[in-house]
Amino acid sequence: MIDNIIKNIFDSHSHYNDEKFDDNRDEILKSLPSKGIDKIINVSASEKDAYDCVNLAEKYDYIFASVGVHPYEIENLSQDYIYNLESLSKNKKVVAIGEIGLDYYNNNIDKDLQKKIFEDQLALASELKMPVIIHAREADQDIINILKKFKLSGVIHCFSSDKEIAKILIQMGYYISFTGVITFKNNRKQLESLSAVPIERLLIETDCPYMAPEPHRGKICDSSMLYYIIKKIENIKNIPAQEIADITNKNAKELFNIK
Repeated sequence: MIDNIIKNIFDSHSHYNDEKFDDNRDEILKSLPSKGIDKIINVSASEKDAYDCVNLAEKYDYIFASVGVHPYEIENLSQDYIYNLESLSKNKKVVAIGEIGLDYYNNNIDKDLQKKIFEDQLALASELKMPVIIHAREADQDIINILKKFKLSGVIHCFSSDKEIAKILIQMGYYISFTGVITFKNNRKQLESLSAVPIERLLIETDCPYMAPEPHRGKICDSSMLYYIIKKIENIKNIPAQEIADITNKNAKELFNIK
């Protein structure tokens, strides 16, 4: 039970269309504003998911959508996927292109194809002048090299690389976002990265229904669990929890151009 609610929390990355929420999605979403949640970005992973994210965002004033294709979902794209993403991006609730990127953890997905689809979606974001939400896993140098080809704003979500990579991406103008993973034991690398990220370049996220923080690790995550992530950041950065919520909220609204 959380005794002291932190207010004005912005969850910059969620997946509320995931099937894990099928039994109680609306019940959870209706409850979140009373638990301190101000805004949420509901992020798509596939072409179909992009439509679902937009539909959900239209149901709730405080939810916004991002449209894009995750590297795990690139092998069965329609020929018109870029056109479809562009059409969806015209909806007023769509605020970013994502999540897009590279993931070399799974060796079954062709790296050249990943890079092509990534660049195609970055080009779309550039054309639309929209920020990007980047998925990067074990692909740091290729991510950096490709992002250097474009002049974009965006966030590296669920950051898992070291502090030197974080510094490079911050110098390039990107935000860095952390999940409940920072609350896990024996997670020195991410805590070092968190320490290196200036508060004005920090975002927070759940990546729900995944990445539930301690003490809920292994359970279905929702945006109310950002409380534990903020408290961990408070401990690491020695900044009051409410101030962290306020600053990361301001950061997210500036990145995603939300008033």
